[in-house]
Amino acid sequence: MGTITNQRKKVTIETLRRMHAKNEPITMITAHDFPSAHVADHAGMDLILVGDSLAMVALGMEDTSEVLLEEMILHCRSVSRATKSAFTVGDLPMGSYEISPEQAVESAIRVIKEGRVQSVKLEGGAEMTPTIERIARAGIPVLAHIGLTPQRQNSLGGFRVQGKTADGAMKLLEDALAVQQAGAFAVVLEAVPAGVAEDITNRLSIPTIGIGAGSGCSGQVLVQVDMSGNFPPGRFIPKFVKKYGDVWGESMKAIQAYRDEVKTRAYPAPEHTYPMPEVEMKTHNYRLGQVDRELERSMNMKDLTNSEFAALPQEQQVEFWSKYRVEIARRFREGSLKLYEDSTRY
Repeated sequence: MGTITNQRKKVTIETLRRMHAKNEPITMITAHDFPSAHVADHAGMDLILVGDSLAMVALGMEDTSEVLLEEMILHCRSVSRATKSAFTVGDLPMGSYEISPEQAVESAIRVIKEGRVQSVKLEGGAEMTPTIERIARAGIPVLAHIGLTPQRQNSLGGFRVQGKTADGAMKLLEDALAVQQAGAFAVVLEAVPAGVAEDITNRLSIPTIGIGAGSGCSGQVLVQVDMSGNFPPGRFIPKFVKKYGDVWGESMKAIQAYRDEVKTRAYPAPEHTYPMPEVEMKTHNYRLGQVDRELERSMNMKDLTNSEFAALPQEQQVEFWSKYRVEIARRFREGSLKLYEDSTRY
């Protein structure tokens, strides 16, 4: 497998339209921070989505409904700094666009202006067309999302496949046509039967991006943490996810190896350290000897002249001599080593 550098041309809306016209599959993946965006961009992704799934995979939340607009903007900024070629999309989180088209435009502007991404994504079908139209009129590209819409899982009865009935399939087609008419540049189809997704794709003039929707879509998107295997054993992974790597396992092995080498003092090895010139080391060792002798002399003097010191708690004695050693080193650099004569000021 080859690695694609970020020397490739910047992907734009027009790039995506040309790809769609040529029936070239569009690749999309999520990223939630600088490293995940950097690797996705260098791997040659066409689109990078800062998805609200970061609520779970990056912030440890229960579901996407918890993440705030400010948090999404922060992660968008991180991703945008790493992305040089891919077209970036920022999710509008739950609560940031449903009240009114005006609220949605304000949120979208913040995601673009502060988050530095090139477009926004929102969930919903025909009922969201006024909102999509309003955002698009503001000059902001909109990626629609229909089918299984995670932000609405409670009203959908959980994470369920959508469009499994004839009525459900027709409703999805109506939603897809509606968001296209409203000005969306593409639409995500999530958890939709493959045949239904392909039928929708064939009837649209904009690209469809599938996730759990079969290979008949114009492109595909997956959550990076899922497809790269960057999760602990036992975590639930949807049926449609293919695990292409084992980032969790490799990271675990690397960190355990580091831990073991630290415990055995195998790390750091000489090649990982910075040497001191021999002549400087000799001078340093000579001065250390003087400091140590002065410290020993001072400790003896202290024991003889202040019997109360021995009655102090051990922690206070340790703290005293820690400060005392630092002061000796400072006095040594200044040319005075008679610290023991006024050590009572500590």
